[in-house]
Amino acid sequence: MTNPRHARDTERGRYYTDPAGGPDLVSVTNVLDTAVAKKALIPWAVKLTVEHVLANLPSITLRLVTERTAVVKEIKAVHREAKDRAADLGDRIHKAAELFLLGAPVPADPEVAPYLAQLKLWLAGWGVNIREQVEATEMTVLHRRLGYAGTADLLIWLPTGPGGRLELWLIDFKTSATRPAKSVYPENTLQLAALRFAETVLLPDDTDAPMPCIERAGVLNLRAASHALVPMPADRAAHRAFRGALEATRWLHVAPSSYTALSPSTAPTRKAA
Repeated sequence: MTNPRHARDTERGRYYTDPAGGPDLVSVTNVLDTAVAKKALIPWAVKLTVEHVLANLPSITLRLVTERTAVVKEIKAVHREAKDRAADLGDRIHKAAELFLLGAPVPADPEVAPYLAQLKLWLAGWGVNIREQVEATEMTVLHRRLGYAGTADLLIWLPTGPGGRLELWLIDFKTSATRPAKSVYPENTLQLAALRFAETVLLPDDTDAPMPCIERAGVLNLRAASHALVPMPADRAAHRAFRGALEATRWLHVAPSSYTALSPSTAPTRKAA
């Protein structure tokens, strides 16, 4: 996960500090992580764990006799370590993309280079003039009234309208070493809708500007050897669905973590008639 300005990690997940004051704003990704089930994660974690065990079966079998606790701990950590590595690579790809789009030097990184090359191919395929068509990158947006904030990866003008008319797109980069370039998750629509219908853009000097009118939204999947732009509806219906998840997140973030059990000795005594 990238580290946008004014974002901070808490025990309840990521929140944004509003430079104008007022309550902290829950991040869009925090809402989705808290209130939207990621059904694909469990099969993915099981697959990684099984593959690790099978690949290391002889040594694991030998160590189980004398190092059972340590072996179990290592096996349980397999999917977490894989997730952390993927998140770290995704952060580096996002940063490299931001620097490239801003015309700044991009540090050499052999792991990142293939993904950045795919971004360049995508831009070239659409004939994008970066200086003229890139409106913003890594842009922080706020919805103070609803109490959330997020970061838009890219606002860009693409010739997708009638007769090749330029339309303003909100695009979110997604990276993966394994998923097909054309694959997306339903919650990607909720994320884009939340960003699209935010009310305020936070400028570099921390002043406010109105959120521009977004005409289209989509996920740009970047892979080491391929890429694909997948349009997503991100409409008002999706925003209403996100608001439902936002409400659930608010409740979950303040709900007690435990409750007192009821026993006969603590139950109210019924008076005799």
